[in-house]
Amino acid sequence: MINLDLNYGLSKLSIELPNSAIIVRYGKTYQDPPQIDPVKATQLALKKPIGIPPLKELAGHGKTAAIVFPDRVKGGAHALAHRKVSIPLVIKQLISGGCNIKDITLVCAQGLHRRNTYEEWLWYLGPEIVNQFWPNRIINHDAEDPNLLDLGLDGMGNSVQTNNFVANVDIPILIGHCAANPYGGYSGGYKMLVTGLAGQQSIASHHSPKTMLRRDWLGGAINSHMRSQFQSIGEYIEQKTEKTFFSIDAVIGQKSDVLSVKAGTTSEVEKSTWPLASQRSNITIQELSEPADILVFGLPRDFHYGPGMGTNPILMSLAIGAQFSRCAQALRPDPVIIAVSQCDGWFNKDWFPSYEETYDSLQNFSSSKDFLESDEAIRISTKNEYLFGYSNFYMYHPFHAMSMVSGGSVPLKWCSQVYVVGAKKPGYARGMGFKTLNKFDEAMNDAKKYVGSNPRILCTPECFSGGMAVNLTINS
Repeated sequence: MINLDLNYGLSKLSIELPNSAIIVRYGKTYQDPPQIDPVKATQLALKKPIGIPPLKELAGHGKTAAIVFPDRVKGGAHALAHRKVSIPLVIKQLISGGCNIKDITLVCAQGLHRRNTYEEWLWYLGPEIVNQFWPNRIINHDAEDPNLLDLGLDGMGNSVQTNNFVANVDIPILIGHCAANPYGGYSGGYKMLVTGLAGQQSIASHHSPKTMLRRDWLGGAINSHMRSQFQSIGEYIEQKTEKTFFSIDAVIGQKSDVLSVKAGTTSEVEKSTWPLASQRSNITIQELSEPADILVFGLPRDFHYGPGMGTNPILMSLAIGAQFSRCAQALRPDPVIIAVSQCDGWFNKDWFPSYEETYDSLQNFSSSKDFLESDEAIRISTKNEYLFGYSNFYMYHPFHAMSMVSGGSVPLKWCSQVYVVGAKKPGYARGMGFKTLNKFDEAMNDAKKYVGSNPRILCTPECFSGGMAVNLTINS
């Protein structure tokens, strides 16, 4: 037998798996492509952008620029992190081309995530950057800003709302991270624009059951319906505003180290970053020639969106759905998931104030889809106290909870069974549609009802703590 420790809240839970189980340790089982010097790579990318003149040529006296960057959720805060390296180099290019520093603004594209504090910006951007722009020229995007630019519907019927300030500067610049993401294949590219700088109504066009419960959402596919929506909305914004966004994306590795940097038009940058991102993100399990029957992993207490993600039942369900998506290509069509989680019902109301009410209301509906399409979901998503907390303090938007419910519903649709083992308050996990058991061995034995007596097991012990996520495939 194989003895393993799975993430379990702030501690570990020891389990045993048969010797035939395949163990994929994030950041250890595989190797990323080699790191590069991010300063030299960014300088070269800015010197020779793809499909657009260099920033120095686009700049000029009196021209305004917005440098849009992703929030703290991904990208790292080390000295050579992409944001820290690229922003000063972009500023230098703009100024050398004739722009005045007072005409350059930094904009955090956090979408429906909580606003960043001054201290958080110092942490992941560095004081050298922040103090040049604080307090008036470094701003958080607000998905509830009454001055959002509403462009109506694109050709796919998606609502299109975008940041009005960014849309009206002379030189809009996107700094992104290209890495595996169950939401549309990769982060960065047009995803930066259509989620990070969008209004809630626009985000609801794709962060919803009609998109996320499609089979093509699984596996982080770049040809999914969601990715088509990203491209359609992004191109529509450029068309209607008559602006071409200048993108600078870094392919990042397991510790947010830089593997490649490309600059140019957003569409061309996507084309040039995705091949390497695929090498880093799509990992073939050589030992697994047939799809696995059971996926096993553990959830820590705090990760990704913030403290309590492994205890809050809605965020926990999204984490389970996201990991299922990342492993879908290595699993049979109707697999079993066994997730270890404390799930004690701590909702962290300081960051996620709407989540408990969302959970309680969800219990009154027969399915998450029915709830998400109800007047009750609309009422919570538009509740003034939650919107005020999002726009004025440091709280997640209430619709963020709704998108998490959508993602958490994915395994319920495509899996034979989802077990949550070790929940301190199992009723919360059952309220998300999962089956709860106290002991891991009990779940493994019960799973055999669905997958037979000799299942192929895939285990990712540190998938939420071992480095940037990957998509797993089999050696077929």
